[in-house]
Amino acid sequence: MSDPVTMSDKMQNRDRLREETRRHFFSRCSMGVGSMALASLMADSAGAASAAEPMQPKTPHFPPKAKNVIFLFMAGGPSQLETFEYKPELTKRNGEPIPSSFVEGKRFAFMDSSHRSDLLGTTRSFRRYGKNGTWVSDLLPHTANIVDELTIVKTCKTDLFNHAPAKFFMNTGSGLFGRPSMGAWVTYGLGSECDDLPGFLVLQSGPRGPRGGAVLWGSGVLPTTYQGVPLRNQGDPILNLSTPESIEPAQQRAVVDAVRELNLKRLVETGDEEISTRINAYELAYRMQSSAPELMDTAGESAETLALYGIKDPNESSYARNCLLARRLVERGVRFIQLYHTNWDHHGGPTENLQKHLPEICKEIDQATAALVMDLKRRGLLDDTIVIWGGEFGRTPMGEVRENTGRNHHIDAFTMWFAGGGFKAGHVYGETDEFGFGAIENPVHVHDLHATILHQLGLDHNRLSVRFQGLDFRLTGVDPAHVVKDLLA
Repeated sequence: MSDPVTMSDKMQNRDRLREETRRHFFSRCSMGVGSMALASLMADSAGAASAAEPMQPKTPHFPPKAKNVIFLFMAGGPSQLETFEYKPELTKRNGEPIPSSFVEGKRFAFMDSSHRSDLLGTTRSFRRYGKNGTWVSDLLPHTANIVDELTIVKTCKTDLFNHAPAKFFMNTGSGLFGRPSMGAWVTYGLGSECDDLPGFLVLQSGPRGPRGGAVLWGSGVLPTTYQGVPLRNQGDPILNLSTPESIEPAQQRAVVDAVRELNLKRLVETGDEEISTRINAYELAYRMQSSAPELMDTAGESAETLALYGIKDPNESSYARNCLLARRLVERGVRFIQLYHTNWDHHGGPTENLQKHLPEICKEIDQATAALVMDLKRRGLLDDTIVIWGGEFGRTPMGEVRENTGRNHHIDAFTMWFAGGGFKAGHVYGETDEFGFGAIENPVHVHDLHATILHQLGLDHNRLSVRFQGLDFRLTGVDPAHVVKDLLA
């Protein structure tokens, strides 16, 4: 004889029923909506792929001028006064104190004995290039020869003067951790036209990684499928990509299929977007086992192309090789490619100064950068690709008291350039004062640059948002941002 059901048991059963959500009910019911949806997905492989492919191409808000982005990020803050800003008055008044009206109320990265207010003229020589007579220094002779393809913005302005927060700001629109990067926003809004490589890829060169690390290409509050994926220059392009020799292809395919089915079932039960990310990651990794090695193998490139980029050894890790890989990624439909190259932090210390190290690093990037733009153009890819060059901020017109000559971090005016993607070729925008300290004409805030880049991709920066914990997040933040239409063709 069974034990009688007590009042306590009845209460517990009732409480358990109350804890069941409608989603649980519908998914677990044998004839429920969730089970029917899952059965439909499993019966239709295309439907299953659709549910698990958040990177499928999406319709932009309006017709785009560009489809892809290559962001050449010069980590550390290149000196605009040694590259693109010709300021003869600054050189003429070298060693004089800067008028107090310029620096009153301003903050700089270093306010101790290393900071000073004496003007520092450049020792570099400048010449005019191109149809419009654009000033470029002798440090960038190859870039000087492509100025007719560039939109040079001399009045960029940012909010933060220390490296990691300023890198966050340039890449995510905020100085705080946990915000989506521009590449994540772009792939979230547009997906990708490449189905066997990630939609957002990161390549690195230089003596170390950029300050701030993986947060710079993270997905923040967006699903993690939109975060940037670093490509390695040595060994496997992506860690843990290769199949162990003991595993046969049919065995691996069976495991991937089984995992997909289990994850799809859980996706229907919970609606958790991260499960979609997990499904996509397994499938993409499987496809990348052939696509990634093929991408990294540049042996098929012509000797003329390798010479154009200045690549002597196709297997050597370098900024030049990364530029070539960026072109190959665009050809394969990857949406957003970001190259980080360090170190541009020329304060005047023993390893980063203006006399020795700035010329060296300019030589590392100059030929390959110009080659990338020319190569994209001759292959018919530049019209659809936005190429961006710049760092997190610029450098001060004042010098620093260090072992050698250097400059401090500067946020009030610095130079970036853009090519392709509907930007106005052969155009110089904005003007700074006689020392290059601040804008006197057409200042452009980082958020304005973000709005303009998104606009060229067919995305309205006000509409590209995601709600998280009751707040609407955007790349351009909450303050007004504007598309700078004068930069556009």
